[in-house]
Amino acid sequence: MAGKKNDKASVLIPAAGMGKRMAKDRQKQFLMLGDMPVLAHTLKVFEGIDGVNEIIIIVPRGEEEFCLTNIVERYKIHKVTKVIAGGKERQDSVYNGLKLLSDETAFVIVHDGVRPFISREVIKQSIELAKRFDGVVAGVPAKDTIKRVSDDMLVEATMNRAHLWLIQTPQTFRYKIINEAYNKAYINDYYGTDDASLVERLGYKVKVIMDSYENIKITTPEDMLFAEMIYKSRGKG
Repeated sequence: MAGKKNDKASVLIPAAGMGKRMAKDRQKQFLMLGDMPVLAHTLKVFEGIDGVNEIIIIVPRGEEEFCLTNIVERYKIHKVTKVIAGGKERQDSVYNGLKLLSDETAFVIVHDGVRPFISREVIKQSIELAKRFDGVVAGVPAKDTIKRVSDDMLVEATMNRAHLWLIQTPQTFRYKIINEAYNKAYINDYYGTDDASLVERLGYKVKVIMDSYENIKITTPEDMLFAEMIYKSRGKG
């Protein structure tokens, strides 16, 4: 829990996906990437940032003890205060973690547990900008042409790529804003595509910052191969 109100941030790490698309015996967040599991790589980045006050990890129900023993304790992630069970959807999982934060928490960072290549610089920038904006999300410009298609797969429109970004995590907000957004989403039975969408629907302004194309979300076997290439290219393989 956060103590006295300050400008430090609490981090929610949703890692409750069952990893069905990965087709492995273990969930994707627990697969080895080099010398550590994917989730441990992610946590190590946040562990080393002074602006991070606490970390709550959300994992599949029944995996709490495994994560605590084999990730948090084994790799000495000292800022983790809780490992909790996730919900049916990602939004439910984040909400489970959000409800355990003190209302004295200043900022909340939500970051996917299976994005191990996030940089400390982007995290620090997001915290600083969250002091000026209602929300801050990391992303990259779309490279490919994007078309909107109908249910029967006919092109309805070609989008202007100049204004299209692929949004990643971290996503950072003042606690009061993200807490309000989540509470109202559940009152209205609304499920968004990401955390920022819940904030945007209330009329808040969200700032996008440039991240790296290497900040991938590991979901499929192909993603894991790409992650191993990135890991080796950084001289760690």
